[in-house]
Amino acid sequence: MVVISDIIVQGVQMLLVLLLAPLLTGFVRKIKARLVRRQGASVFQPYRDLLRLLRKEVVLAENTSWLFRVTPYVTFAAIWVAAALVPTFATGLLFNWTADLIAIVALLGSARFFLALAGMDVGTSFGGIGSSREVMIAALAEPAMLLVFFCIALVAGSTQLSTVANFMASSYVGLRVSLGMAVIALIMVALAENARIPVDNPTTHLELTMVHEAMVLEYSGRHLAMIEFGAFLKLLLYISLIACVFLPWKIALFGTGPLAYAAGAGAYVVKLAAAGFFLALFETATAKMRVFRIPQFLGAALMLGLLGTLLLFVSKSF
Repeated sequence: MVVISDIIVQGVQMLLVLLLAPLLTGFVRKIKARLVRRQGASVFQPYRDLLRLLRKEVVLAENTSWLFRVTPYVTFAAIWVAAALVPTFATGLLFNWTADLIAIVALLGSARFFLALAGMDVGTSFGGIGSSREVMIAALAEPAMLLVFFCIALVAGSTQLSTVANFMASSYVGLRVSLGMAVIALIMVALAENARIPVDNPTTHLELTMVHEAMVLEYSGRHLAMIEFGAFLKLLLYISLIACVFLPWKIALFGTGPLAYAAGAGAYVVKLAAAGFFLALFETATAKMRVFRIPQFLGAALMLGLLGTLLLFVSKSF
């Protein structure tokens, strides 16, 4: 009976991230529209877009290989697994022992690797440009993310997310300059990884400025639906990761009962709404930077993560 309840709670978390990911994107779009005094589409529009794409026929170029057809499912599965492993409303769930920070980086890197290969597989110029830019961003974003995670691991003494969340929720943490640097660096990496302003404009259709969209121009139908759904999940993943590590407020402990789980789920929805609002506000007030400025932006995130890690090393040595 205990195993069945564990499976049910873990299944609820996996379904929760699936259901909330399109809603989060729709909420951000709605807030951005209202901030510029437009009506905007409904917050449920991403669900309709996914259903519309699933009903459409897939059109493939003649020179595509099996890699082009497999990539949407591989990227969606990798991002979904990574998003489902991050504790959202409770820690210590059935699969949380696999929720390691390094494993999440590996899953996201695998999804990016396949998507970059698929962008070059068709042989179009825009796909190659998008893939090269994506790899350029990844070459700086991944080391910055790893340094942030090393900084967190030095503070919490573990890279396991449930352990990190429980430690961050305790009174042993206090105010640390290194953690402030880490959260700023992780937010900068999240903006770059999700192709958000100022790194990329998720709503643009100008080929010369696109990064993520240039790699998926040749996709259609259910393949495009899987890629779009993966992008929704990726945004939710980073917000969940920041909330789990730096704002572990009201995250329930395993076995505390349905009421604690419900309170944790409600707090998680509030965190998503607050993060979505601030993201929309930031993107409305900020312009997109030039492509050649992106290494400087991510270099700053890399240096923040490095400084935070060095500060912890120095403080522990004395």
